[in-house]
Amino acid sequence: MQKFVGLVIVLGTVVGGFMFAGGNVASLWQPAEMIIIFGAAIGALVVGNSKHVLKEMLAQLKYQFKAPKDQSKLYQDLLMLMYALLDLARTRGLKDLDEHVENPETSSIFLAYPSVNEYPNLVTFICDNLRLFSMGKISAHDFDNMLDQEIAYLEEQKLKPSQSLASVAEAMPGFGILAAVGGIIITMQHLDGPMGNIGLHVAAALVGTFLGIFGCYCLMGPLASSMEQYVKKRIAIFECVRAMLVAHAKGHVAIVATDAGRKLINEEVKPTFNMMEEWINNRAA
Repeated sequence: MQKFVGLVIVLGTVVGGFMFAGGNVASLWQPAEMIIIFGAAIGALVVGNSKHVLKEMLAQLKYQFKAPKDQSKLYQDLLMLMYALLDLARTRGLKDLDEHVENPETSSIFLAYPSVNEYPNLVTFICDNLRLFSMGKISAHDFDNMLDQEIAYLEEQKLKPSQSLASVAEAMPGFGILAAVGGIIITMQHLDGPMGNIGLHVAAALVGTFLGIFGCYCLMGPLASSMEQYVKKRIAIFECVRAMLVAHAKGHVAIVATDAGRKLINEEVKPTFNMMEEWINNRAA
């Protein structure tokens, strides 16, 4: 909803200001210029990115216009899930943990926290690294470095769509100039016509520059920034899990390891230690 409100504000102020200055809105409707500018932008995205990146870009763009989910429930389930797994590993040993990390889709612990199961990549990250730590001797320092590298690579891959869109956004004024030059060429072909027609052709050419700048700073640039923030929020969940796993590797008890992850949760949805302790006590009861 917020994205639509922002888009309405941008369109209202830009078009409204143009009209207030005496401009005719109909003169901004130049389909040929739009085809050149936005067609070139789409073509550049197709040429410069793999099929996987393009699919991920569409998925992230689609999310931008959806109402964001309340992450407080996700983080509550994540903290409780990790506490249950780490407490089981600490009290009963890694063998009892195997049945849960090997088959999370049938695990009673994972099924108890459905919000986490909505993120398959997160479940895979938890299970793979718990399994890795249980396979042999590995120091907490090395384990932390491995997790850091994995998260950094994941972030790099997930940021490719927003980075590609930002690059094309920076090129939009250039595409606008391209369309404008084409319009000027057409104008030069009509120099022997009435002055009114020449003015219309020049105005149509300048609309190309207008649309290129508009597409860069009012549309594609903000969308790329929003997609980047979306990825950062998703990566923050993995950083939370990383903190809990590393604390567990250092030998801390389950509640201390879980609190290490709680401290990295965004302030908007971050529970207090007392709230987390109450959740754990209610689960034990």
